Amino acid sequence: MRVLFTAFATRSHMYAFVPLAWALRAAGHDVLVASQPDLVDDIQATGLTAVGVGEPLNLAEDMIFEDLAPGPDDPHGVDMNTWPELLDIGETSLERITDDYAQGVFAAYGPLIFHSLSSVMMDEMVDFARWWKPDLIIWDTMTYAGPVAAKASGAAHARLLFGLDLVGWMRQHHLAALGRRHPALRDDPMAEWLSWTLGDYDREFTEDTVLGQWTIDPVPTSMALPTATTRVPVRYVPYNGPSTIPGWIHEKPSRPRVCVTMGVSQQEVFGKDRASLQEIITATAELDIEVVATLNARQLAALGELPPNVRAVDFVPLDALLPTCAAIIHHGGSGSFKTALAHGVPQIIVPAMLWDTVRKADLLTEAGAGLRIEDPDQFTAAELRELLSRILNDPSYARQAARFRQEIRATPAPADIIPTLEGLTAHHRTGVVTRAR
Repeated sequence: MRVLFTAFATRSHMYAFVPLAWALRAAGHDVLVASQPDLVDDIQATGLTAVGVGEPLNLAEDMIFEDLAPGPDDPHGVDMNTWPELLDIGETSLERITDDYAQGVFAAYGPLIFHSLSSVMMDEMVDFARWWKPDLIIWDTMTYAGPVAAKASGAAHARLLFGLDLVGWMRQHHLAALGRRHPALRDDPMAEWLSWTLGDYDREFTEDTVLGQWTIDPVPTSMALPTATTRVPVRYVPYNGPSTIPGWIHEKPSRPRVCVTMGVSQQEVFGKDRASLQEIITATAELDIEVVATLNARQLAALGELPPNVRAVDFVPLDALLPTCAAIIHHGGSGSFKTALAHGVPQIIVPAMLWDTVRKADLLTEAGAGLRIEDPDQFTAAELRELLSRILNDPSYARQAARFRQEIRATPAPADIIPTLEGLTAHHRTGVVTRAR
């Protein structure tokens, strides 16, 4: 079958596709990956075939959150650093998820964020899908050009999650809230936005446009949020992009090795880290440990001279580094979080307060496989040092982390779920294709 993957132009979201895309290719299926031109070189670097669609997203230069930022004459504006926390799509407290709260979340995320990430590629994505006629489109949970192109071309379609299924979780609460309202008051921002978007291609909205006909989920089942979607679990296989393993990784560390990383997405998209790297590095300086910190030139310049126990590297594949580590300190990013789980490494999360970073930190803490900083804007080096000392001196954290490694290894690998994908595709594909415009 023909399989088309799509994600908006950021590497971390595209990297989540690579193991499954190569498993499908190795099984004999035709595989392409479509995104904005910003991502074409990175797709090609994976060895997969890229399709550039639409205009460059320029995410780092043209922040999609700017419209919500307060202007000089706008006293009611919302601070860019805090507005996602006011309408947190990752909220899991049933006391906070009121009917109005869920309504507000989708009013913000649908026509604003999801539209902004997909609108610049929508037309060309649909035209390409109608020309290539894929059997299956697998789309990033934030890239709604995927399901729209599937509906327009007659393809089956599925989401591949990069983290917790926040959209599925919040959507079920929103639909339940709408069902309690009078029909005249059932305002559904997601359905409205997707209805007029699909109308441009002579298609009608159905609920599977929001959540996919099924969901491919690499999050361990024990951590997955309960939703009503058809869920296909898949083993998380780390992919860090083209890289070379440095020689020093082979050397057995004489002291406990701790990885410090704030990931690449925060720097690429926002140009800064939410947490204070200075406090993090200071926290590790007084402990008898070896620290490996992934720091780019801008981060290094801001830190100045590093403590002697800190090795700074611009990039190192976490999949190779973490098996040598006793702990990792990070921002809660999807790749860092799941790679640490896959290798059974205890984690300390200083959450970036975006998407699911807080929820993952809470789940990890509840499971006893790590700890979290409560306030990433106000924590001190002493606070973080105390958490790290607990992780390193209490073997229960490593034991609990090892349980997640065992769970991940017992989950079907990407190659194992291909028959399931083939069966679901045959069931859902309509094959109704209209001529490209």
